[in-house]
Amino acid sequence: METDSRACLCVDLGTGGPKIGVVSLTGHVLAKEFHNVRTNYGPRGEATQDPGEWWRIIKEASQRLLSNSTVRASDIVAVAITGQWSSTVPVDANGAPTGLCIMWMDSRGAKYSRRFIGGPAQGYRPLRVLKWIQHTGGAPSLSGADPIGHFLYLQSQEPALVERTRWFLEPVDFLTMQFTGTANASHASMQGAWLTDTRHLSTYSYDKSLVRLLGIDEEKLAPLRPIGSILGVVQPSVARELGLNADVAVITGLPDLQAAALGAGTTSMYQTHLALSTTSWISCPVPKKKTDIAHSVATVPGLTNDSYLLVNNQETGAKALDWVRTVLLGSEALSYDDLCAMAEKSPAGSNGVVFTPWLAGERSPIDMHSARAGFSNLQLATSANDLVRSVLEGVAYNSRWLLHYVERFTKQPLEPIRLVGGGAQSPLWCQIYADVLNRTIEQVPDPMYAQLRGMAVLAGVALGERTLGEINHVLPAARRFDPNPAVTDRYDQLAAQVPTIFKNSRQHWRSLRSW
Repeated sequence: METDSRACLCVDLGTGGPKIGVVSLTGHVLAKEFHNVRTNYGPRGEATQDPGEWWRIIKEASQRLLSNSTVRASDIVAVAITGQWSSTVPVDANGAPTGLCIMWMDSRGAKYSRRFIGGPAQGYRPLRVLKWIQHTGGAPSLSGADPIGHFLYLQSQEPALVERTRWFLEPVDFLTMQFTGTANASHASMQGAWLTDTRHLSTYSYDKSLVRLLGIDEEKLAPLRPIGSILGVVQPSVARELGLNADVAVITGLPDLQAAALGAGTTSMYQTHLALSTTSWISCPVPKKKTDIAHSVATVPGLTNDSYLLVNNQETGAKALDWVRTVLLGSEALSYDDLCAMAEKSPAGSNGVVFTPWLAGERSPIDMHSARAGFSNLQLATSANDLVRSVLEGVAYNSRWLLHYVERFTKQPLEPIRLVGGGAQSPLWCQIYADVLNRTIEQVPDPMYAQLRGMAVLAGVALGERTLGEINHVLPAARRFDPNPAVTDRYDQLAAQVPTIFKNSRQHWRSLRSW
């Protein structure tokens, strides 16, 4: 078979739901589906999803895709999973969920995390956080919204669930277990748990001193395998159900951060991508382990077992546009294109309206879970078009605030920047990013499915079809957006307001924290 007819069944489990696709090993998306799933929120900071629902949706979508006339099940040679990370799925020995998935924004563990690692230095206990940073490059979040916060919460409040759980898995590792029948993880998939010593990426074991300090049973953590390796084949019962061959390989699961870098073709040192998805981040390969704890910028295991990627996260990205559609405008009938058409009717700068997109708090460049979104400089003359455009611009202003600290971290300007994610489908939003960041922006083809493409080309690497360095040469070309000098000064003035608004609002948010 020619390489382009050999394909991968790929899953990208985003917070909003799974994308399932059949993608050639050269990165062409042949067929795809997207399905929404509901996040269950509660008054104490709960944010959960049903992992059983994920698996049902993925199986049903895979069956439909593989019966599509444009693809053949016999062409599938690999399965590869990417998606959200820093979430926790408890399962039994057979991989069946013993509880709901505790999502990356679930903050019920906050008081336990603060008790565990909180103190006077940037909110942390100095000696304890220093050990964590030295070993892992990061540290538990004081918000409790990470696997360590989840573990501490469960140990304190749900000991019966802990007792009946065999493995605590990241979502991508949960799904690979559904395909293979065995529990596995990697330095990359476990990056949000901060329990592996990332100074030694070729050592496939957890950091015993940190595990002991946390008080978790290491036997409940899945065995580590190399990034981009073949875990085995699809277990017979699943292969029969989906109509797959018995020898279809399953690749180690990867967080969406690494999959986005692969799908954008930004695999060489300092080649940069920016994700405009539910959340947002800026990342590139970097040469060594490093941490800026003050601004929540660090390095995590990269695309190989001896490399690193820059990591940071802004809690609200393109989700802000969905929020303005459903909540502010109150119309689910408005499409993404409709909203962008409204925004185009407002001038650059939205007639002075500034939107700050902290609908779910913020993590980078300042970690503050109680931060809240808002519109500034509204007046009676403000139109709905201004509000919609200000949301597009406000998300970009927030990225610009982060980019300042990212470039200080890398000690060099980052350009061009490739955009991936659902938000990057809009040419208008891409141009706004070019103008706000004053950087050349490259829109990757079919940006909403970049992570699926990334996992397919990684499967090609794992199967020996190509090397990592050849990925950029097989991917489709990106569309270029250059900054418009006529509006960059205006955006400079407005973007400068975002960190000021954040600083001036902190006490206000604290006083309203109970609401």
